[in-house]
Formats: sequence, C-alpha cells, structure tokens
Amino acid sequence: MTEVLPYILLDSGNLRKLEQAGPYRIIRPALNAFWRPVLPEKEWEAADGVFERNSSGGGRWHWQNGRSPERWQLSWGGFQLEIKPTNFGHLGFFAEQHSNWEKFRNLSGQWGDLSGYKALNLFAYSGIGSMSMAAGGFGSVCHLDASRGMIEWGRENLKINPEVPDRIRWIADDVMKFCRREVRRESKYQLIALDPPTFGRGSGGQVWKIEEDLPKLLALCREMYDKNSPFIISLSCHSPGFSELVFEHLLRDVFGRKGKFSCREMTIPESTGRLYPAGICAELTID
Repeated sequence: MTEVLPYILLDSGNLRKLEQAGPYRIIRPALNAFWRPVLPEKEWEAADGVFERNSSGGGRWHWQNGRSPERWQLSWGGFQLEIKPTNFGHLGFFAEQHSNWEKFRNLSGQWGDLSGYKALNLFAYSGIGSMSMAAGGFGSVCHLDASRGMIEWGRENLKINPEVPDRIRWIADDVMKFCRREVRRESKYQLIALDPPTFGRGSGGQVWKIEEDLPKLLALCREMYDKNSPFIISLSCHSPGFSELVFEHLLRDVFGRKGKFSCREMTIPESTGRLYPAGICAELTID
C-alpha cells in the first residue's frame, strides 16, 4: 500500500507560499505574504508545480520535470484527502480550517453524547468539516454546497476515510433557498457552521454577495437553532472588511446578547516556525 504523505506549509513570502502537498512541492499565490521567505531560493526552485494567477481570477498550473498530476492523496488535519488541482489554484481543502475540524471533532467533551444532535455545514466545499462533525459523534450531519462537483468530491473524501461514520446528507442547492425550506420545515440544529465566499453563485445561478446576504442568512440560522439544547454557530471568512468586531456586531444583532462570543485568526503552521494568517473565525456559543 502506498504511503499517504502529509501536507506541510514549508515557507511563505514575496506574495507566494511554498507547500509540500503530499508527494508534490508546489508554489501558489499568497496575496497577504508581504514578508520575506526564510528558506533559501534552492528550496523554492525545487518545486514540481507553480500556479500563476491571471487577471480574470483564474490561472494556470505549470508543472516541472514532465509531472502533471490530475489527482492524488495527502493527509492533513487527521484525515486522508483527495487532491485535484483546479484552475483557480485550489487543491480541494483549506488548510487553515484544521482548528475548526478539531473543534467539531471534540465537542462531545464539552456537551457529552451527541448522538441526538444535528449539525449543518453551509458552503461546505469538499466535505472535511462535515466529516469532522460526523467523526465527533453528531447523529446527523447536513452538508450543503451549491456545486454538485463538490458534493461528489466530498463523497470521495468520505470513502477514503472509512473510520468516519456515514451520517452525512449530501445536498447540492442554493444556501438561501435551502435554509428557507428548513425554516418552514421547522428543522433544528445544535451546530451550524458556515464559510461564505465574498461572491458566488447558487446551483440555479443565484448571486451571493456577502455584504448583502450574510445578515439575511444569519437570520435564517437563528430560526434553525434548537433553543432547548446547547448551540454553536461557527462563522469563518476571508473577505476584506470583516473583522472581529464586525462579526461580533453581526452575530449579536441577530442572536442577541446571550451566549459567549469568541474570535480567532485562522492560521497554518509553517515549517520555519511562523504562523501563516488565513482569515478569521468567530463563534457564538449558547449553553
């Protein structure tokens, strides 16, 4: 059996990051890495692949030494992951989410038996957050993403992690449409996680703009939380202009003053000893 190698952030700087993505060393843009790299240039020159972004928001991969992989596997955050480099420079997971996955996996230590609890993961991407919820003991996990391709990717990730209980409902739909239906059905959840993009399109072409639509979505989340049990809403974001205070004002405006608010910067540990900053995550916990 082939060994599945880990993901390692090796270095960053000069608006780029050097990553060991399993068997492949790659370079991708890092638009907030204004500092200088630590590792010598020869380490960067040894990269197998480089992603170059274009003005339209997409880009192109350039692979060295005749290597042009379409897919492979690596390990990160306690899971084995299916990797497929995309035309947007993504690999199929966001490494900075590892702290959220750990939180979801360990909620039973805070709440006890979760077998009667439900979790909802919005903008759920390739399924790792949803797998964390299932692995943590939630009796039911709803995974929602507008892309059917991402739903299939999530199923692939679940398949190569057989230790994760198969308690996930995979749904491709527009987030606002789905949540409105859940409110009408009086569905209730004890955990709601969302990682909204700045801009996006739903499964039917619906436009998402975070500054307009996030408050509306949070209001729907308020209608879906079970007031008779503990509840956490976990909101992560990479959009400019969204700070800790902005998140606190948004969540308090919707959920009121009750509950404990916390916020942290999401980071990826670097082999140099530094932490690479990659967005923020806010949580409101109501016991």
